[in-house]
Amino acid sequence: MTTTINLLSGPRNVSTALMYSFAQRPDTAVVDEPLYGHYLRHTRAPQPHCEELIEILETDGAKIVRDIILSPPPGKPVYFIKNMAHHLVNLDDSFLEKVTNVFLIRDPVQMLPSLIHQIDSPTPRDAAYESQANAFQRLKAAGQSPVVIDSRELLLDPEGVLRELCLRTGIPFFPGMLAWEAGPRPEDGAWARWWYHNVHASTGFQPFKEKSEPFPERMRPLLEECLPHYEALREEAVRP
Repeated sequence: MTTTINLLSGPRNVSTALMYSFAQRPDTAVVDEPLYGHYLRHTRAPQPHCEELIEILETDGAKIVRDIILSPPPGKPVYFIKNMAHHLVNLDDSFLEKVTNVFLIRDPVQMLPSLIHQIDSPTPRDAAYESQANAFQRLKAAGQSPVVIDSRELLLDPEGVLRELCLRTGIPFFPGMLAWEAGPRPEDGAWARWWYHNVHASTGFQPFKEKSEPFPERMRPLLEECLPHYEALREEAVRP
């Protein structure tokens, strides 16, 4: 039987590094943001090369859930799906009750200044904190115990957090999860050339660094909207 680990991340949360980490496991197949095309078709979000991606990605959300998310590839006992929480727009998300869910969060004080390099005027939907918080609460109400990882803790102690994540999801830890070769991976989504510059230059989880520049004043209203959702999820985060 396959263990399907469904990551529900926000943007700029080292989610691609976590996907690369799982891709090093000999027992794991990974897939990169299968619902991205569905999200872009329904929102026309102001993201890099939106229309170009809609032309080449699968955009039927129900088909993606049926044929990709709930259909693990044969031959691997672990299936890791990197999803963005806000990509579940206009979609029956009852499939979440059939998979093992992991939430990856990041302090919005650290994340939002990074996001504006890709999206000039991000909205609460783009930041995804409310989407994460709502999904977490629904899953708790349905009887699940989703795992929450704060990217700060992951970068400060990659091995400790990954060991705890593996323990809570019922899979063995592999030391090989801590390093990978620099450069693109075959699992990368078609959007990698616009979003993955930093992770392509990495060979493992980068040391945590606090942002040194002042927080952008124009982002203060968005920060105030995001913080309560982040802080509620932060209370549930793994502490190895």
